[in-house]
Amino acid sequence: MIRIGPDARQRSVVFLLLERFTMMAFASAIEPLRLANQVSGRTLYTWKLASESGADVTCSNGTTFRTDIGLEELGRDTMVLVCGGIDVAEAVSKPLLNWLRREARRGAVMGGLCTGSYALARAGLLDGKRATIHWENIDAFAEDFPDIELTKGVFVIDGNRVTTAGGTASIDLMLRLIARDHGEELANTVADQLIHSSIRSDRDTQRLSIPTRIGVRHPKLAQVIGRMERNIEDPISPATLATEVGMSARQLERLFRRYLNRSPKRYYMELRLQKARNLLMQTEMSVINVAMACGFASPSHFSKCYRAHYQTTPYRERGASAAGEKEIPDAASEAGPEDSLD
Repeated sequence: MIRIGPDARQRSVVFLLLERFTMMAFASAIEPLRLANQVSGRTLYTWKLASESGADVTCSNGTTFRTDIGLEELGRDTMVLVCGGIDVAEAVSKPLLNWLRREARRGAVMGGLCTGSYALARAGLLDGKRATIHWENIDAFAEDFPDIELTKGVFVIDGNRVTTAGGTASIDLMLRLIARDHGEELANTVADQLIHSSIRSDRDTQRLSIPTRIGVRHPKLAQVIGRMERNIEDPISPATLATEVGMSARQLERLFRRYLNRSPKRYYMELRLQKARNLLMQTEMSVINVAMACGFASPSHFSKCYRAHYQTTPYRERGASAAGEKEIPDAASEAGPEDSLD
């Protein structure tokens, strides 16, 4: 048992569960608190589950949670952790945003787990702050909230605002908070209980390295893919990419064919279309603006490429036609030499 001084401060945490929240991010945050109490033999942390109405909430895997409170006034030293998940924009209402703003004004530490960061951003509580969110939502978040300094870290602590990327990143955040509250020894003991052998810091990034993700350890291939991922809005020609890594365009073509079974153009196009789909599904950006953000010269060519890859048009993907956007016919003739499907 870890010895904790008699004057140790007790922290109260409220988990605000949004509809279809992610269980992994929530469980990874609450379990370190339980274990901190267990291994210290003290009630260092207390918690309650909240929802907008005080009613039960169902998470993304279909499990239903009974909550303790609704949008009630909290103690001034409370930490509020918003647990988000799928379709977070639909789960955020005006009363909920007003409650978040009120509790922030009263001095509560405000946090977002996974896409819970979106709720804090909508409430204006992350303006001028550093923050993070799950990597699938980064593109949309950056477009919607340009005044927030978005990072790709697993978690961020900026003053009285804390955010995590979701999943097991919540463990690393809570271990950092436990260490700050009660010392490294307690945090390390909790990590051992969780079989969490490598505690990440806020400098660690969310995603696996490119070689690990693609299953190929080839430095020049990884370098080219990294350049592609960083240049979606203004695509770089395969010939230029090849020159940058000291090979010919034909050598680069063979490299992609050998390891990824596709051409550099095809791989680059898939990256751009993947970002486009994220923006269509997660933002209110017009299809035209999505096309521009993903490096397409015209919405008609964007629509053609999107349909060829996803078997539907961007307009039908997000139901934009019903919202008043007119679908633009495909125009293959508008494709540039570096903007074809292959």
